[in-house]
Amino acid sequence: MYRFLLSRQWVILTLVALVLIPVMVQLGFWQLHRHQARVAHNQLVADSLAAEPVPIGELTGPGREVADSDRYRPVTATGSYDTEHEVVVRRRTAADGRKIGYFVLTPLIQRDGSAVLVNRGWVSPGEDQTSFPEVPAAPSGKITVTGRLLPDETTARSGIKDRPGLPPRQVMLINSEQQTRALGRPVLGGFIELTDTEPKPSEAQLAQPVPEPDHSGIGAHMAYAVQWWLFAAAVPVGWVVLVRRERRDRSQERTATAAQRADGALASATSRTAD
Repeated sequence: MYRFLLSRQWVILTLVALVLIPVMVQLGFWQLHRHQARVAHNQLVADSLAAEPVPIGELTGPGREVADSDRYRPVTATGSYDTEHEVVVRRRTAADGRKIGYFVLTPLIQRDGSAVLVNRGWVSPGEDQTSFPEVPAAPSGKITVTGRLLPDETTARSGIKDRPGLPPRQVMLINSEQQTRALGRPVLGGFIELTDTEPKPSEAQLAQPVPEPDHSGIGAHMAYAVQWWLFAAAVPVGWVVLVRRERRDRSQERTATAAQRADGALASATSRTAD
């Protein structure tokens, strides 16, 4: 009754089904792991943002990389801005997510002579992108800045290509190693994304603040995981449905053939009787 399963067509179909089931199950677990990683990342960011500010020297130093667990940790640094070596970082998005402009990157010189890179915020590019744009004047004198600690930007980490031949005082990446060469002094690894300054600067000295990172979204990975597992469960169900349909169709075909043969035999017998 089920000998048709040994046919070439059904052997291939069965093998494909047997391959698809574990593949779909694995894809479901892959999406599940992505969901779990996203949840863990969001929790790490939330915990970092909620932490109390600590002096930046506790988490990084010259030539040190910022640990992933310290990303977005609130830190403080005290010193004076070095506006002579201030640069702007090209092709950065404003808080509205649409306008493209610059980040203002100003070194803060600490008492020990080391520098901390401070991203003071976003400014409009202006009409001429080959010249240094108008930026808010940095506060003068001794100040204390507070902000989110971030690791150095690299092409591998950010996907931003570090293009040569840029206009003066313009860079593509916020990178302490590059600025160490430009400043000729030790620069702490990573940089501060400014959130507050003491004493309070005037409005004219403020760039558009960089918004806090979004750590609420978890994406649709869990839904995709369930979807893949449902697909995996549907494969054997579909295979059984197809087998039963094939069996029914073949049974109906055999019944119809047998009826035709019976009708033919009856007609033949009737003809001989008439003769």
